[in-house]
Amino acid sequence: MARKPYEWPADGSPAIIQQHSVAKHDVLRAYLLNYIQTLVVSPQQDQLRVTLVDGFAGGGIYRHDATRETIYGSPFALLESAKSAAEMLNHGRQKPLHMDIDYFFVEVDRNAHASLQRTLIDQGYGERIGRDIHLINSAFETQIEPILQFIAKKSPKSGRSIFLLDQYGYSEVPTAQIRGIFDVLPAAEVILTFNVDSFLTYASDSPATRKTLTDIGIPDVLRGRTIDDIKRNEKDWRLYIQSCLYRELVEACGARFYTLFFIRTEGHGDYWLVHLSQHPRARDVMARVHWSKNNHFIHYGGAGIDMFRVLGYSADRDRAFTGQAAFGFCFDDIAGESSVSSLMEQLPQLIYAHDEGLSFGELFATTCNLSPADSARYKHALERLVQHKEIEVVGTDGARRFKASTITDKDQLLPAAQKTFHFLKPLD
Repeated sequence: MARKPYEWPADGSPAIIQQHSVAKHDVLRAYLLNYIQTLVVSPQQDQLRVTLVDGFAGGGIYRHDATRETIYGSPFALLESAKSAAEMLNHGRQKPLHMDIDYFFVEVDRNAHASLQRTLIDQGYGERIGRDIHLINSAFETQIEPILQFIAKKSPKSGRSIFLLDQYGYSEVPTAQIRGIFDVLPAAEVILTFNVDSFLTYASDSPATRKTLTDIGIPDVLRGRTIDDIKRNEKDWRLYIQSCLYRELVEACGARFYTLFFIRTEGHGDYWLVHLSQHPRARDVMARVHWSKNNHFIHYGGAGIDMFRVLGYSADRDRAFTGQAAFGFCFDDIAGESSVSSLMEQLPQLIYAHDEGLSFGELFATTCNLSPADSARYKHALERLVQHKEIEVVGTDGARRFKASTITDKDQLLPAAQKTFHFLKPLD
């Protein structure tokens, strides 16, 4: 069972939006603001070319179900974030940076499409419709090929773009379609939602569940086991199924880097916000947003490089049964310290295995998918290991690094000449 789509009355009344969707928009704004700034790598750069695609754009305007205030939807999060980023990037520049950004807002519901068009005009964007704002009344799956062709022609070298795919169901954006985006556009990123709590609640050995998994593109996700068998023999059966879904989903999408955490909800079920990309820098930007917006995110996994081992939804921690949601990993100060401490235990094993040295960039790129930590927390863990004389960090010029803030991707991480050995827990 998928989450219920928003209802858009023919009279133009706003749909009702819940707080977890408002939180998603807040996260999207923060990510885009940071993402766009990372694309400007030189003060001499005079143009930024990118395309932003909202595949399930909605009607643009909502009424909050609790506060009754007016809330503007994801298309406006994209437009406003780009405007704010342009203002920040152009501050103090003698030659203005030209922002060559195209927006594709795709919405299949006729009433929602009409509402979005009307709201864009009301908010002053009317003259841009048909120019840089492409408003499409259609299903996203029918538009993906022409959108890919547009982006590939606009940005032939990399196809820099972000696809926001806030699907109502589980299979409206099959994994093969996401893999196809990365095949055509190497620098694309995908932000996907997946209502995992609802899936687990209604999952069974019925033909309907098998069809859902096939439609998503992960038919063998349970590795031959039945759901009844898993429920009978796995104490944390939700955790088991969810961990299987995690692995298969990201692998089937073909992304090299990803974050996958829960958006916190109150009474509406948990769902994943999945960020997929082909570059560790993009992954790190999203990870930083998770930490900066910690009141919106939670996960039930480990603090170090062990998320796959314990990631997922555990019935023993289900707030609906125990009221103990606070025991989840909440990206707060306590979680931050726990993450740094766990990395201090685990990173030396990886560094000691490379007598010739291991660059920070390689260490982060090869382990970040398995950790909730961002690069800043990795560097804080390394700083402490340097202080404890466990490792050395050496720059390409031979200079030693002692502070987290000075560590760069090319710096080499080496076992300390007089390292202290600890009995460390093995990594799975």
